[in-house]
Amino acid sequence: MAGTSRSEHRIGLLNGFAAYGMWGLVPLFWPLLKPAGAMEILAHRMVWSLVFVAAALLVIRRWAWAGKLLRQPRRLGLIALAAAVITVNWGIYIWAVNSGHVVEASLGYFINPLVTIAMGVLLLKERLRPVQWAAVGVGFAAVVVLTVGYGRPPWISLCLAFSFATYGLIKKKVALGGIESLAAETAIQFLPALGYLIWLTARGESTFATGGAGHSALLASTGIVTALPLVCFGAAAIRVPLSTLGLLQYLAPVFQFLLGILYFHEAMPPERWAGFALVWLALGLLTWNALRSARRPAPIAVPPRVDTPDSAPADV
Repeated sequence: MAGTSRSEHRIGLLNGFAAYGMWGLVPLFWPLLKPAGAMEILAHRMVWSLVFVAAALLVIRRWAWAGKLLRQPRRLGLIALAAAVITVNWGIYIWAVNSGHVVEASLGYFINPLVTIAMGVLLLKERLRPVQWAAVGVGFAAVVVLTVGYGRPPWISLCLAFSFATYGLIKKKVALGGIESLAAETAIQFLPALGYLIWLTARGESTFATGGAGHSALLASTGIVTALPLVCFGAAAIRVPLSTLGLLQYLAPVFQFLLGILYFHEAMPPERWAGFALVWLALGLLTWNALRSARRPAPIAVPPRVDTPDSAPADV
């Protein structure tokens, strides 16, 4: 039994590394789709993601959730909102990578946990520990330093962080599985995206129709690039502790940051290094706090008194 548990944990870790590794290396993929612009790539990503996910759902025969969802207007509304928010996130990210802003895009996913915490306080009235407040404060200082370094606020990073944090908040309320959620969201995105691609083709501006078979195949593969990491993430999420997933999530922006510096040769003047160092300090505080909380033993329940007739058990 212990061997099976270790095997499952190992499979979960491998899937987690695969998911965040693919997300971290995806900046290498988007430039391959040039001369397609960010909007065309985004539209193809929406269309082909639905095709890929629908095929996967057909294979595993998992459709019962769809009928239930159609009878729940509130959840449908939340999924439509999630689809709109992730459309913004995807579009900005693709444009950022193909415009030479890989490092700034990676910063968005570094500060995403800090934005998520801030939204929890402001929107969900969550209470923070002193260490978490310190992390948020250091993160805010990092944004100020980076604003000075860039000569402007790091809009790309902030838009990516806030859009993804909002997306996570909505997904939490929807409570739908990863593949099912992606299928529902891309189903909402599908018709507008397909309409845009048809319009682009009618104007003679579609690279899918004129870029050759290889280019068309790469655009079609955006569905696999979108869905495959999510499948691996789903396999990891059910096999490894949340604290482990929390640590693995930093792999993606680390890979993106290293690619921006070492492969795309983006500039990193001292003030940007200072800003990133502050962000990493804030993430270190969050990680230390999370690990300390995970290791803290659960409180021992005090058994009910039974020495008098009036004493009653806490639970029945």
